[in-house]
Amino acid sequence: MNVLPVSFFHTQPTLHIAKMLLGKLLISQADGKYTSGRIVETEAYLGIEDKASHAYGNRRTLRTEVMYGQAGQAYIYLCYGLHQLLNVVTQCSDIPHAILIRGLDPVGGIEEMLMRTGKKQVDDSLTRGPGNLSKALGIKQMHNGQSYLGPLLYLVDDYYNVPEKKIGQSPRIGVSYAQEDALLPYRFFIKGNPFVSGKIRK
Repeated sequence: MNVLPVSFFHTQPTLHIAKMLLGKLLISQADGKYTSGRIVETEAYLGIEDKASHAYGNRRTLRTEVMYGQAGQAYIYLCYGLHQLLNVVTQCSDIPHAILIRGLDPVGGIEEMLMRTGKKQVDDSLTRGPGNLSKALGIKQMHNGQSYLGPLLYLVDDYYNVPEKKIGQSPRIGVSYAQEDALLPYRFFIKGNPFVSGKIRK
Protein backbone atom coordinates (compact mmCIF):
# COMPACT_ATOMS: atom_id res chain seq x y z
CA MET A 1 0.00 0.00 0.00
CA ASN A 2 1.66 3.21 -1.22
CA VAL A 3 0.59 5.66 1.49
CA LEU A 4 1.18 9.29 0.54
CA PRO A 5 4.09 10.71 2.58
CA VAL A 6 3.84 13.87 4.65
CA SER A 7 5.95 15.64 2.01
CA PHE A 8 3.09 15.23 -0.50
CA PHE A 9 1.04 17.70 1.56
CA HIS A 10 3.51 20.57 1.88
CA THR A 11 6.03 20.60 -0.97
CA GLN A 12 3.55 21.88 -3.58
CA PRO A 13 0.98 24.73 -3.54
CA THR A 14 -2.35 23.73 -2.02
CA LEU A 15 -4.23 24.23 -5.29
CA HIS A 16 -1.89 21.75 -6.96
CA ILE A 17 -2.34 19.27 -4.12
CA ALA A 18 -6.13 19.56 -4.39
CA LYS A 19 -5.87 18.64 -8.04
CA MET A 20 -3.37 15.84 -7.42
CA LEU A 21 -5.66 14.23 -4.83
CA LEU A 22 -8.13 13.36 -7.59
CA GLY A 23 -7.94 9.63 -8.20
CA LYS A 24 -6.23 8.85 -4.90
CA LEU A 25 -7.74 6.32 -2.50
CA LEU A 26 -9.12 7.46 0.85
CA ILE A 27 -9.22 4.59 3.36
CA SER A 28 -10.96 4.58 6.73
CA GLN A 29 -10.58 2.01 9.51
CA ALA A 30 -13.41 3.43 11.63
CA ASP A 31 -14.80 1.07 14.29
CA GLY A 32 -12.46 -1.62 13.01
CA LYS A 33 -14.26 -1.67 9.66
CA TYR A 34 -12.43 -1.09 6.37
CA THR A 35 -14.05 1.24 3.84
CA SER A 36 -12.49 3.10 0.94
CA GLY A 37 -13.27 5.31 -2.01
CA ARG A 38 -11.52 7.06 -4.85
CA ILE A 39 -11.44 10.85 -4.54
CA VAL A 40 -13.39 12.51 -7.37
CA GLU A 41 -13.93 16.04 -6.02
CA THR A 42 -11.95 18.44 -3.83
CA GLU A 43 -12.01 22.10 -2.75
CA ALA A 44 -9.01 24.12 -1.62
CA TYR A 45 -9.12 26.69 1.21
CA LEU A 46 -6.12 28.98 1.43
CA GLY A 47 -6.01 30.09 5.03
CA ILE A 48 -5.75 33.59 6.40
CA GLU A 49 -6.22 35.41 3.05
CA ASP A 50 -9.18 33.30 1.88
CA LYS A 51 -12.54 34.63 3.03
CA ALA A 52 -14.08 31.16 2.64
CA SER A 53 -11.55 29.60 5.04
CA HIS A 54 -12.25 29.02 8.72
CA ALA A 55 -8.78 30.50 9.33
CA TYR A 56 -9.46 33.74 7.43
CA GLY A 57 -7.87 36.71 9.15
CA ASN A 58 -5.60 34.39 11.15
CA ARG A 59 -8.56 33.14 13.18
CA ARG A 60 -7.27 30.62 15.75
CA THR A 61 -9.84 28.80 17.83
CA LEU A 62 -10.15 25.38 19.43
CA ARG A 63 -11.85 24.23 16.22
CA THR A 64 -9.33 25.65 13.74
CA GLU A 65 -6.12 24.94 15.66
CA VAL A 66 -5.51 21.66 13.83
CA MET A 67 -5.30 23.65 10.56
CA TYR A 68 -2.19 25.37 11.96
CA GLY A 69 -0.54 22.03 12.69
CA GLN A 70 1.45 19.53 10.67
CA ALA A 71 0.51 18.80 7.07
CA GLY A 72 -1.17 15.47 6.35
CA GLN A 73 -3.62 15.62 9.26
CA ALA A 74 -7.40 15.45 9.15
CA TYR A 75 -9.38 18.59 9.92
CA ILE A 76 -12.99 17.67 10.67
CA TYR A 77 -15.77 20.09 11.51
CA LEU A 78 -19.49 19.81 12.09
CA CYS A 79 -21.71 21.44 9.47
CA TYR A 80 -25.30 22.47 10.26
CA GLY A 81 -25.03 20.40 13.45
CA LEU A 82 -25.39 17.22 11.38
CA HIS A 83 -22.51 16.47 9.01
CA GLN A 84 -18.87 15.78 9.81
CA LEU A 85 -16.84 17.27 6.95
CA LEU A 86 -13.43 15.79 6.19
CA ASN A 87 -10.47 17.94 5.19
CA VAL A 88 -6.75 17.45 4.59
CA VAL A 89 -4.37 19.94 6.23
CA THR A 90 -1.62 21.14 3.87
CA GLN A 91 1.51 23.31 3.99
CA CYS A 92 3.90 23.86 6.89
CA SER A 93 2.87 24.51 10.47
CA ASP A 94 1.21 27.90 11.04
CA ILE A 95 0.07 28.10 7.40
CA PRO A 96 -3.58 27.02 7.82
CA HIS A 97 -4.43 25.66 4.38
CA ALA A 98 -6.84 22.74 3.97
CA ILE A 99 -8.59 20.74 1.27
CA LEU A 100 -12.18 19.57 1.64
CA ILE A 101 -12.94 16.11 0.24
CA ARG A 102 -16.30 16.55 -1.49
CA GLY A 103 -16.87 13.33 -3.42
CA LEU A 104 -15.75 9.69 -3.44
CA ASP A 105 -16.35 6.83 -5.84
CA PRO A 106 -16.91 3.80 -3.52
CA VAL A 107 -14.29 1.06 -3.79
CA GLY A 108 -14.12 -1.16 -0.69
CA GLY A 109 -16.36 -2.02 2.26
CA ILE A 110 -19.49 -1.03 0.37
CA GLU A 111 -21.75 -3.25 2.49
CA GLU A 112 -20.52 -1.41 5.58
CA MET A 113 -21.19 1.93 3.87
CA LEU A 114 -24.75 0.85 3.13
CA MET A 115 -25.29 -0.12 6.77
CA ARG A 116 -23.96 3.20 8.05
CA THR A 117 -26.12 5.21 5.69
CA GLY A 118 -29.26 3.05 5.95
CA LYS A 119 -29.31 2.37 2.24
CA LYS A 120 -30.34 -0.95 0.68
CA GLN A 121 -28.28 -0.53 -2.48
CA VAL A 122 -25.63 1.71 -3.92
CA ASP A 123 -26.77 4.88 -5.64
CA ASP A 124 -25.04 8.12 -6.55
CA SER A 125 -25.81 9.71 -3.18
CA LEU A 126 -23.88 7.13 -1.12
CA THR A 127 -20.63 9.12 -1.15
CA ARG A 128 -21.56 12.19 -3.19
CA GLY A 129 -21.09 15.32 -1.12
CA PRO A 130 -18.87 15.78 1.95
CA GLY A 131 -21.55 14.92 4.52
CA ASN A 132 -22.57 11.71 2.78
CA LEU A 133 -19.04 10.43 2.29
CA SER A 134 -18.12 11.05 5.93
CA LYS A 135 -21.16 9.12 7.09
CA ALA A 136 -20.39 6.22 4.74
CA LEU A 137 -16.77 6.05 5.91
CA GLY A 138 -17.66 6.38 9.60
CA ILE A 139 -15.83 9.70 9.99
CA LYS A 140 -16.40 11.27 13.41
CA GLN A 141 -14.86 13.96 15.61
CA MET A 142 -12.47 11.33 16.99
CA HIS A 143 -10.70 11.48 13.61
CA ASN A 144 -9.95 15.20 13.94
CA GLY A 145 -6.18 15.67 14.03
CA GLN A 146 -5.49 12.09 12.94
CA SER A 147 -2.71 11.50 10.44
CA TYR A 148 -3.48 10.28 6.93
CA LEU A 149 -0.54 7.91 7.39
CA GLY A 150 -2.75 5.72 9.59
CA PRO A 151 -3.82 3.81 11.53
CA LEU A 152 -7.37 5.20 11.24
CA LEU A 153 -7.09 7.12 7.97
CA TYR A 154 -4.93 6.65 4.90
CA LEU A 155 -4.46 8.46 1.61
CA VAL A 156 -3.02 6.07 -0.94
CA ASP A 157 -1.60 6.30 -4.45
CA ASP A 158 -2.45 3.10 -6.33
CA TYR A 159 -1.28 4.67 -9.61
CA TYR A 160 -4.77 5.29 -10.93
CA ASN A 161 -4.35 7.87 -13.67
CA VAL A 162 -6.74 10.78 -14.17
CA PRO A 163 -6.08 12.34 -17.60
CA GLU A 164 -5.75 16.11 -17.59
CA LYS A 165 -8.69 16.43 -20.00
CA LYS A 166 -10.92 14.66 -17.45
CA ILE A 167 -10.24 17.21 -14.70
CA GLY A 168 -12.74 20.02 -14.26
CA GLN A 169 -12.27 23.24 -12.30
CA SER A 170 -14.87 25.66 -10.95
CA PRO A 171 -15.74 27.96 -8.05
CA ARG A 172 -16.42 26.27 -4.73
CA ILE A 173 -19.89 25.26 -3.60
CA GLY A 174 -21.84 26.91 -0.79
CA VAL A 175 -19.43 29.73 0.06
CA SER A 176 -21.43 32.77 -1.08
CA TYR A 177 -20.60 34.43 2.27
CA ALA A 178 -16.99 34.74 1.04
CA GLN A 179 -17.90 37.66 -1.27
CA GLU A 180 -15.43 37.92 -4.16
CA ASP A 181 -13.53 34.87 -2.92
CA ALA A 182 -16.62 32.76 -3.61
CA LEU A 183 -15.77 33.11 -7.32
CA LEU A 184 -12.26 31.69 -7.04
CA PRO A 185 -11.85 28.47 -9.10
CA TYR A 186 -10.65 26.36 -6.19
CA ARG A 187 -12.83 23.28 -6.81
CA PHE A 188 -11.51 20.32 -8.79
CA PHE A 189 -13.43 17.27 -9.98
CA ILE A 190 -13.36 14.31 -12.35
CA LYS A 191 -15.66 15.17 -15.22
CA GLY A 192 -18.67 12.94 -15.70
CA ASN A 193 -18.25 10.97 -12.49
CA PRO A 194 -21.69 10.41 -10.87
CA PHE A 195 -20.28 10.85 -7.36
CA VAL A 196 -19.29 14.48 -7.98
CA SER A 197 -21.60 16.82 -6.09
CA GLY A 198 -23.19 20.02 -7.33
CA LYS A 199 -24.41 20.88 -10.80
CA ILE A 200 -21.09 21.14 -12.64
CA ARG A 201 -19.96 17.59 -13.41
CA LYS A 202 -19.20 17.69 -17.12
